[in-house]
Amino acid sequence: MAEERYPHLFLSGPTATQDYTSVNKGGSSPRLPDRPSPAEHAAALERKLTEAWSRAAGQQAAAVTTRGGCYIAFRSSPESDLALKSLEHRGNGIRLCRIAKFETTEGTTERALVFIPSGQQNYFLSRFRDYANRVSPKSGNPKNQKMVAPVEDIVAAVLRDFWTDDPGLLPRDEMDWVEVWIAANCDDSVERFRSSLVLVGIEEHPDHPILRFPERSVVLVRASGAQLGALIEASALVCEFRAAREIPTHIMDWANRDQAALCQHLVDRLHISNEADVAVCILDTGVNNGHPLMRPVLSDDDLHALKPQWGTHDSRGHGTLMAGLAAYGDLQSALESNEPVTITHILESSKILPPPPDENPKHLWGHVTSQGASRAEIQDGRRKRIFVLPVTSSDTKTAGHPTSWSAALDDLASGADGSRKRMIVVSAGNVRDGFANYPHENLSNEIHDPAQAWNALTVGAYTRKWRITTSGYEGYRPVASPGQLSPYSTTSFCWDDGLWPIKPEIVLEGGNVAVNPAGDVADPEDLRLISTCKDFHSSHFWPFEATSAASAQAAWMAAKIQSAYPELWPETVRGLMVHSARWTEEMKQQFFCGDRPKDRWRNLLRVCGYGVPNLRRAVSCVSNSLTLVAEGVLQPFEVRNGRARTKDMSIYELPWPTDELLGLGEERLQMRVTLSYFVESGPGEIGWKDRYRYASHGLRFELNSPGETREEFVRRINIEARDEENGRPDSRSPSSHWQIGNFRNHGSVHSDIWEGRAADLATSNLVAVRPVIGWWRERPHLGKVSNQTRYALIVSIETPRIESNIYAVVAAKVGIRIPVQIGVSV
Repeated sequence: MAEERYPHLFLSGPTATQDYTSVNKGGSSPRLPDRPSPAEHAAALERKLTEAWSRAAGQQAAAVTTRGGCYIAFRSSPESDLALKSLEHRGNGIRLCRIAKFETTEGTTERALVFIPSGQQNYFLSRFRDYANRVSPKSGNPKNQKMVAPVEDIVAAVLRDFWTDDPGLLPRDEMDWVEVWIAANCDDSVERFRSSLVLVGIEEHPDHPILRFPERSVVLVRASGAQLGALIEASALVCEFRAAREIPTHIMDWANRDQAALCQHLVDRLHISNEADVAVCILDTGVNNGHPLMRPVLSDDDLHALKPQWGTHDSRGHGTLMAGLAAYGDLQSALESNEPVTITHILESSKILPPPPDENPKHLWGHVTSQGASRAEIQDGRRKRIFVLPVTSSDTKTAGHPTSWSAALDDLASGADGSRKRMIVVSAGNVRDGFANYPHENLSNEIHDPAQAWNALTVGAYTRKWRITTSGYEGYRPVASPGQLSPYSTTSFCWDDGLWPIKPEIVLEGGNVAVNPAGDVADPEDLRLISTCKDFHSSHFWPFEATSAASAQAAWMAAKIQSAYPELWPETVRGLMVHSARWTEEMKQQFFCGDRPKDRWRNLLRVCGYGVPNLRRAVSCVSNSLTLVAEGVLQPFEVRNGRARTKDMSIYELPWPTDELLGLGEERLQMRVTLSYFVESGPGEIGWKDRYRYASHGLRFELNSPGETREEFVRRINIEARDEENGRPDSRSPSSHWQIGNFRNHGSVHSDIWEGRAADLATSNLVAVRPVIGWWRERPHLGKVSNQTRYALIVSIETPRIESNIYAVVAAKVGIRIPVQIGVSV
């Protein structure tokens, strides 16, 4: 049965707007379960580990094996994080095999699968005993608290602990092809694993090459469930099992006449429905709209060029590649499907790059981009547009500092000249060499100009592509593992944290590269996306990769959101994309590292932004989750008594499903809050080294603490609300509930995740939007101190119980008596 989905709920406006003066705030702290008696908890874990080891060793004794150790599963208490690094000790041979998260009625739990060599159990037992009997002199907490306290259960691992796919795909009595991911990246380890296959009678695929990643290799085998169980007992190298996917013939290998037939098959299934009058405008090299997949979505009237002598055709090939993904999203899936495909937007092309070998003068890049956007708007000023700019420059190392080009993008987005505001998607820019040094090369290659623009949605790349079947690439392995950062993606890892925005904000599929043992780098077609080719008389399709491909998909998604909600502001479309994004587990394993929590969040955000956006989440809710959207206006500053100062603060009283949340009581859940707005760039490049002199203003969101009254909340965050009798309140900031904390306050889109008890969230129902300093206030002589700003505030919660219908309760509170289901075309 299809999942019932409902539209987002829109708030009509803030509950109140009042005078505001800033106060200081605090940061965030980690969470741990409450263990009243460390000694009792340690004794329980010691008993469980001993019992688990005894059971696993007994199973091993009955098997044919050379394993020399046991697989043990550690499970966390609900809504607690296992200290994964502490569960592994390479020097002792203790290896973390895989991590999984499970939703239970009590909340999310983690399960870590660990291989422990025989005789190494004492690594854990000694730490359990220290937790019971010793205290850390630095913190005053039990020793090893972060490692021991989150662990709720320890058991002997079973076959399903190794299976990462849909449980229904796990082989039972029948034989099936399975990917075995093993802890091996050298020939000796692989050969030892092959010996285990022979020992238990499992067949390896004769023609499938072994794929190698850092610390992992993938072997394709044909086995039953019983044989996989026997393999676990026989080998110490197994990390996980995955269902083997069927390997289709690559479309790029087809004859062009067959590619043409495939295009026609898609065209025959198209349904064009642009009732919302939405367009994606591609600012690039032009587009050849004679391509059969372009003709339905891109008319001659919507082809523009900065100079007539350039022509509107694609003179370099890049624009037509962009168009295929901007129109169809995942083009390969659309081609391979037999289902109808609905297109809810059209394309426009504005050619801003001259035919080769000519180039635009560097000092005109900002002007050229603005003029390219203007060409499309002159043609049709009514359309709602998503501009996408895949053109960037690595000539200048900006370190996050604005340039004339990035400032032109910021002013184009903000409508600084008094015109409309605009949604602009820009590619982050690409790493072009040094792939063998992945991911360190990505960390040292900074975001390209103009992708540091505050108001643009900057798109980096991750990848799910790893299988290489193209002939001629025997011995090559993918550089990145599935779910990790793409080797092409640049980052803001090396930027000054005190100044510049989090870039990229999101990441989408950008492909992978391959390397062989000699260090040779290649980009086989299997590891890239497919898009439309400008020379379609020779080939209808061409490989496409990197952050350009990712930005085209982001533009497609933004257009889908705009089509679903035609009246949304550009600030809101950007906010919903960031709000819907999530990090993959592989990203967190790669970059969520550091000695302090704030370092971990900083590293993850500076590399992967807020993660991979999800269209379904961006446009709809389900019965046990809801998203509230508010679009508001406030005046950040004013001149009072001859002095420029802060002015307005908006307060929203959220229509929470209070009874339902109180009924969930101790259950843990998350709330996500995102605030999106546009800034004007500072006039002139002088002072751009200071973010307060570059951005016209800033906004921040605040939440009341559990049990904190409205009066206490307002007095805590607003000096203006205090007097001699009612000074600073006793209530405190809910900083311990926020995951990211103060690091979210970079740039002009801020997002964070609140975690805690449902009962606490029931009384945390007040959100304030307040201003912070900017040049509108610092330069009152420029006459903009009284300007207003728009913002989008997005708040969502999700309950762990599927049967909870919180959506209907809140819908009724905002005036929607009978929620109407919507279709989501993905």
